[in-house]
Amino acid sequence: MPDVSDILVSSSVMTHPVRLAQAQRLAARLRLDGLAIDPDPEGPPSALRTAQVAWSAAAPEASHHLVVQDDVDAPVELLEIVARAAARFPDEALVFYTNWHARNGAAARLAALAGAAWVRAVPDEFTPSLGVCLPAGTAAAFRADARESAERHDDELLSVFFRGRGRMSLLAVPNIVEHIGTSSINGHAAQGIRRAVCPTSAADAAPLLSRGRVLEEPGWIPYMRYGEGYVRLVGQEHGPDAGRGHHRWREALPSTGLTEGDVLAAREAHLPPELAAEVARAFGDAFAEELWTHCLLLGRQAALASRRLGPAPGEIPVDVLDRLRCSAVATAGLAGLPPERRPEAGPDEVRTMAAFAWTAIHAGNLLVRPGA
Repeated sequence: MPDVSDILVSSSVMTHPVRLAQAQRLAARLRLDGLAIDPDPEGPPSALRTAQVAWSAAAPEASHHLVVQDDVDAPVELLEIVARAAARFPDEALVFYTNWHARNGAAARLAALAGAAWVRAVPDEFTPSLGVCLPAGTAAAFRADARESAERHDDELLSVFFRGRGRMSLLAVPNIVEHIGTSSINGHAAQGIRRAVCPTSAADAAPLLSRGRVLEEPGWIPYMRYGEGYVRLVGQEHGPDAGRGHHRWREALPSTGLTEGDVLAAREAHLPPELAAEVARAFGDAFAEELWTHCLLLGRQAALASRRLGPAPGEIPVDVLDRLRCSAVATAGLAGLPPERRPEAGPDEVRTMAAFAWTAIHAGNLLVRPGA
């Protein structure tokens, strides 16, 4: 593993002329090298068109190149944290933001609960591209592939590229890059408020990303979309729809080792009626039931993953790991809501959904049978 002094990270901010001032402020505050401006701003929306400019801006002497988008926030320590992560994983594609409502976001939430600081991205979903660092050689190879592509979404093409190389990116579980705003030049505004799955301070993220554990295979992954619970199954990417289909949790249960009876028994024994009623009053009975079941399954998988990972490194304080877990659970309810209903969730609703989620996660821990 190279020393951090051997790592030189160059950097670019992807932007469009309508956000130029915003991008300039971001680059100045984070001491990033320059802007990558859409070369055809009047043309059809294409994040890839601007990404090609950004990845082409890697400095000749750089070992790695970092690309961030203009609609993010990040700590002033961003470059230092990225450089230390690149020193630890010099050959990996590293992703520093993961959407709270995506399958990769669900993998990161599961990893946080298991006590991991990094998790391998799933192969059947886009690569969240708001903050990505690639080794210089990998960046050059991606540019070459992108040059011939008709794709307009850089996040989709990054996943195609990584799948072709047989190794998906590593997702930073503590997110130090945060998405801001709800507008989207590339057509994603219908997804509503989109935030990081585990927003984390630089002070907590630094030791986690430098020394924390890596969850390579989380197993099947519970996730929510539009108010309903789903499961991403192991090997789903090899299915007839290239893994892009969604399996409701009930239909996926036979592949998980659990039964609907297990779920119903856990609900009967552990679901808190008062909290359930509060969530239901705000967002409906169906959502409350789906959220609790989703978090039950999440707790079960996190407990299994934690067993596989073993004890956390002693130099990472317990309270840092606890804050990471709480951050992950705090976004579970919000992310699970339909996009149009997320603005209805104020601080009180968020706290109630988090408390409700924790009851299900603890119940899910109990579903791990001895010797599993």
